[in-house]
Amino acid sequence: MIKLNNINKYYTMGEEKLHVLKDFSLEIDSGEFVAIMGPSGSGKSTLINLLGFIDSKYLGEYLYEGESLDIKDDNRLSQIRNEMVGFVFQNFSLIETNTVLENVELPLLYRGMSKRAARPIVMEYLEKVGIAEKWDKLPNQLSGGQQQRVAIARALINKPKFIIADEPTGALDFTTSTEIMDLFRDVNEEEQVTIILVTHDDDMAKYANRVIRIFDGRIVNEEGANHEIH
Repeated sequence: MIKLNNINKYYTMGEEKLHVLKDFSLEIDSGEFVAIMGPSGSGKSTLINLLGFIDSKYLGEYLYEGESLDIKDDNRLSQIRNEMVGFVFQNFSLIETNTVLENVELPLLYRGMSKRAARPIVMEYLEKVGIAEKWDKLPNQLSGGQQQRVAIARALINKPKFIIADEPTGALDFTTSTEIMDLFRDVNEEEQVTIILVTHDDDMAKYANRVIRIFDGRIVNEEGANHEIH
């Protein structure tokens, strides 16, 4: 599904040129649940910005379903991002003044759907993530785990090809984190959505079928979920 070929990413800081991703190659198959791990500064954030069509300024090749995605037009990039990728972040990234329903319907409205048409679809996805009864609440009326469920419903609503979950349990306690990761596993198995999880937590990485460890802009280790995670 996704194939990165010899990706090099540089940042210019003053007179210094920072080489963040170094001849980085990676393949992710449709339906996989992949965890990406690595210390701060290893290139994780740069990698997911690139995978999620947030950053298109790199050297190398990004293939999706065998087609090159060398897109430099920001509007087209934004459109592809909205259609193909669902994002879930550590801080939930919900709009505080919008209800749960209004937060989840945003990607559909952005696509041109009417509120009337969007509402039953939103309720279906809120049901899937176990939070339908909170549809009229504001984010600050919910617990952290409930807010993350809302964020997952929003990420799923456009039926994305893949979801990027960036430290999705970082702000949650262990029990709630486990519930959220169980939900990701169900989404992966039942909806057949590819999930790319970025985490520093070995317990959460065990939910993935494959764990990719990166260090200093390169993959240093790869292991299946049935292997011992060191």
